[in-house]
Amino acid sequence: GDSLITVQLTEEDKVEDDVVFYLVFTGSTVQHCTSTRKINPGSLETISPGHDCCETVKVALCASRKGHRVLVVAEESFQFVQDEAYDAAQFLATCAGNQQALNFTRFLDRSRSPAADVDFLDEKVALAFRHLKLPAEWNVLGADQSLTENIPRETLMHFAVRLGLLRLTWFLLQQPGGRGALSIHNSEGATPVSLALERGYQKLHHLLTEEEAREPDAWSTLSHTVHSGDYSVKYHRGLDVYLLTAEA
Repeated sequence: GDSLITVQLTEEDKVEDDVVFYLVFTGSTVQHCTSTRKINPGSLETISPGHDCCETVKVALCASRKGHRVLVVAEESFQFVQDEAYDAAQFLATCAGNQQALNFTRFLDRSRSPAADVDFLDEKVALAFRHLKLPAEWNVLGADQSLTENIPRETLMHFAVRLGLLRLTWFLLQQPGGRGALSIHNSEGATPVSLALERGYQKLHHLLTEEEAREPDAWSTLSHTVHSGDYSVKYHRGLDVYLLTAEA
């Protein structure tokens, strides 16, 4: 989800300015409708919806004009694929509280990636996490809520901070157990806050310690979503397009 989509119109589809184009994605359990932005007479832009599973869906380009019925201009298939970011988000979500798995992730720290790669990883994994269907009882600290904050252990927050993942850290902070993870020491006596300070991650340290800290800039933060029952509406400020998602 949240990838940029460009639609190229054929000569016969280039019509008057008062025609509005929409894309309708029909999946097995969910349907999305996105508005589009005209770049020029032959091109449209919009964003892809965050889908609930990896599958091939039908997408229809529809044209609307005041006083006329909606026309289906063209149809095509569109594939939602399971990529590395999705796999990573699923793995991290399932290993919350699993000490063996969390300690295993620490090997990533020994081969630290260039800043540009970390930024790309941060954006993609945080976005994938946003689109995961997390269980209602999911917690950053894992399923065992009987553990006290005094027990040294590794947490998902330690993982995100150790790699300098700003956006993933912000996402985890908003989840149950996110704030509680900040005061937990690992086996080396480090909290996520002290890790950020030790590694010189000033922005990350500010994010963890300042109550008024704002969400880090990202493509995903340009979107604002409102949920209502089986429906949700997302507004993307960058492209000025809307996305309606409904359970079929």
